Amino acid sequence: MDTNNDDEPPVLLLVGSSGGHLAQLLALRPWYERWRRCWVTFDTPEAVSLLTGEDLVPAHHPTTRNVPNLLRNARLAWRVLRGRRVAAVVTTGAGVAVPFVVLARLRRIPTVYIEVYDRIDTPTLTARLCRPFLSAMLVQWDEQRRQYPEAIVVGTLL
Repeated sequence: MDTNNDDEPPVLLLVGSSGGHLAQLLALRPWYERWRRCWVTFDTPEAVSLLTGEDLVPAHHPTTRNVPNLLRNARLAWRVLRGRRVAAVVTTGAGVAVPFVVLARLRRIPTVYIEVYDRIDTPTLTARLCRPFLSAMLVQWDEQRRQYPEAIVVGTLL
């Protein structure tokens, strides 16, 4: 049984690792500021400082080649997606994004992946894992469309 409240306004779920991934999501502020939102990122001093006053759900890290944290984040994604009325999941990666994208898509929640600006010639592992579950793939450079022909070029975020 879902625990989310249909009377609550929908929330935009912004998911990303701390550091550069979070910085690229923060650059979208003019677009997302009108939405009620929830952030999923790592509980680092920088992330907590940047997201002061925001609804923040701390994710488990490290995620690179860490199966226990992948499973922890999958449980976290299940709880977050069931506990909130999520309108869409938007992510720039990295590993923390995978369980949120997969589970959101299985729940018929739109999923949007924005490929990071510094991977022009090869796709990121996270993008490759998330791609089958995406509603939309966005890239920041025209050259990235070689890897993602279906992607929409949105320009650089930083």
